[in-house]
Amino acid sequence: MATFVLVPGYWLGAWAWDEVAGPLRAAGHDVHAVTLAGMAERKGEAAPDVDVDTHAADIVEVIERGGLTGVVLVAHSGANMAATAAADRIPERIARVVYVDTGPMPSGLAGIDFHDPQARAALEKQVADEGEGWLIPVPPFDPADDPVNLAGLTGEQLAVMRERGTPQPFGTATQPAARPDPLPDTPRTLVACTIPLAAVRQMGEEGDPIFAGMTGPTWTYRELPTGHWPMFSAPRELAALLDELAALG
Repeated sequence: MATFVLVPGYWLGAWAWDEVAGPLRAAGHDVHAVTLAGMAERKGEAAPDVDVDTHAADIVEVIERGGLTGVVLVAHSGANMAATAAADRIPERIARVVYVDTGPMPSGLAGIDFHDPQARAALEKQVADEGEGWLIPVPPFDPADDPVNLAGLTGEQLAVMRERGTPQPFGTATQPAARPDPLPDTPRTLVACTIPLAAVRQMGEEGDPIFAGMTGPTWTYRELPTGHWPMFSAPRELAALLDELAALG
């Protein structure tokens, strides 16, 4: 039996993991899905000062309050920042960090830095115009506009994402990572969905600062060819993969 802590990406709460958590629990694992401050049933806690540190503290609290050890910490998408910070703070409790279609950012870079300048400017404008200057609005989740990321999702699933999604505090995208030196030697796994592993490795070898941080002896890799939201588009396959990773120790 392994202990999983599942952290959802932007706009989502613990509910997003329901179809993954079920099979993991049926396999005998202890599963804790997290809702971060300001999201879903905790949306009343949203505030302009909610940032990466806030969400990292949420994850640490779940782990420490529960007395959890040997944790397989799973981060989807934008949860990479908070999960990485949490794992850096309590490495003695973490057996493995699994990044689902995402990865850790190097020190000094924020989540927003993953975007090119044009996309970053568009996001900043959207937050200013539609998000009161501190919230990232829930996207339309329109597969016609975003076919790669939304691949494999049904119309019903897309409707649920729109209806249950919560605006994301912008501070979680703009606060840069502050990672320790040296980094913990915690085992880490990339589950690549929308970017082929060959492309990830190539960008790392070419010196891209983000993808270079996803290489090295502590890393293992898996591919799950689907869209960016595998907890919805391929939940049983993702659960089976996580079950396999737990066995690696």
